[in-house]
Amino acid sequence: PVKGMTLNEAVKIMRGKPGTDIELTVVREGLDKPLQITITRDIIKVKSVKARILEPGYYYLRITQFQSHTAQLLRDAIEALNKENMDPVLGVVLDLRNNPGGVLNGAVSVADIFLDDGLIVYTEGRSSDSASKFHAKPGDMINGAPLAVIVNGGSASASEIVAGALQDQKRAIILGEKTFGKGSVQTILPMNN
Repeated sequence: PVKGMTLNEAVKIMRGKPGTDIELTVVREGLDKPLQITITRDIIKVKSVKARILEPGYYYLRITQFQSHTAQLLRDAIEALNKENMDPVLGVVLDLRNNPGGVLNGAVSVADIFLDDGLIVYTEGRSSDSASKFHAKPGDMINGAPLAVIVNGGSASASEIVAGALQDQKRAIILGEKTFGKGSVQTILPMNN
């Protein structure tokens, strides 16, 4: 950023129409003069699910944030690992570290991937119409294989809902650090005026 300009102001200036160029001037310690870098703007798509085989039969699944399509990406990743693995699934590590959360239905759908039944989460509020319960449907994609969920202080909101549901249903053990503490759900209420 230019002296006196906030980072948010600098980012607004850098945004623009995809396919257009912007020239950045970068000052680095140890260099005699600033670097001039030209980059082309584009739409960045963040892949919320990463997956790999740790060793035969053991999967590592990482969810960086919960979006509306995260559960489908996770299902696709597990199916791809199943084809690659050739062995029965012996255990899965679900990494939710530094996952700030996201949409509630994404969290519910992800928890449901590992559960056959039981309550995933419920909401309640001052009015009766704010109460709802979300239950798992049959179909554990890893057929009851041991599941470990890793969390830390950056795991919040939807991450905590998933970890809590899997722990409450005795489906997973939770490892790591104390989570952020925002296991809450927000609802948008239209105003009459």
